[in-house]
Amino acid sequence: MAANVEIYTWSSCPFCIRAKNLLDRKAVPFTEYCIDGDEAARKEMAQRARGRRSLPQIFINDQHIGGCDDLHALDRQGKLDPLLV
Repeated sequence: MAANVEIYTWSSCPFCIRAKNLLDRKAVPFTEYCIDGDEAARKEMAQRARGRRSLPQIFINDQHIGGCDDLHALDRQGKLDPLLV
């Protein structure tokens, strides 16, 4: 069974697009929460992300991964693929 991947984004955010592109290249299905201008949704995201309000914020199986740079760092270290199975 594939991992449950969730990503909070803004539609025009270049870091959000970069993170989604990495997941797409890996053919990983994900649920996207586009929260453009939705302060209530951003507050909910920040609660899940231990106070982080920057975008994107990524969760794999309810584990907070972090943002785009964190996702790419996990991939470079070979630690992302094991989380996605």
